Amino acid sequence: MTRPAHQSILNEEVLLRLPGRVDYLPTFRAMQNFTTARTPDTPDEIWLLEHPPVFTMGLKGRCGTLTHVHDIPVVYTDRGGDMTYHGPGQLVAYILMDMNRRGWGAKHLVTALEQAVINLLAAHHIRAERRAGAPGVYAGEAKIAALGLRVRQGASYHGLALNVDMDLTPFSYIAPCGYPGQPVTQLADLGVRQNTATAGRNLLEELVRELGYTVPIQASNHLPFGPE
Repeated sequence: MTRPAHQSILNEEVLLRLPGRVDYLPTFRAMQNFTTARTPDTPDEIWLLEHPPVFTMGLKGRCGTLTHVHDIPVVYTDRGGDMTYHGPGQLVAYILMDMNRRGWGAKHLVTALEQAVINLLAAHHIRAERRAGAPGVYAGEAKIAALGLRVRQGASYHGLALNVDMDLTPFSYIAPCGYPGQPVTQLADLGVRQNTATAGRNLLEELVRELGYTVPIQASNHLPFGPE
């Protein structure tokens, strides 16, 4: 079987954390602290989780004055991109990768993350695609997964958010990822009825394959550098 040109066969160890539903801000701080503290020997990690309702604003187009939208808090973060929404029923995968160690650039990582979601949808006979200049995964005209990354000290954090079975209404309050009127969708609306635990197992399998990891080792249900 021919492996896609963007993919490397690395077979590195990766640690998995499944903290459940956790607030965004302490998770963001934990990612920053993990990246600052890691050494060339630190294994990469994947964090699979959900967030309570929150809007997050990336580095693009930020004004710094919004604190809430329709009573939902806004958190200013250091990932790329514009504003997006996280909430229960959405699966978030944070990828903490030593990109220097494997010689990957940001484009390579974005492509691999998008492909993992495309593969997941293809397994359910749903055609999905990426768009040039607008990172994420789209099913028809609607966006089903958003991507946002930060690379610091040669390592990545942040990652992707896949809409599984959630209230999509808050997306209508914003221009998702900076695109006014951008429709959004989710697995449930495409006929795939799964909870985030099941979707997470399926997505993890695709992430491990596309990112070139071995079977992940579950490290903890707690985040490092965060509240237990």
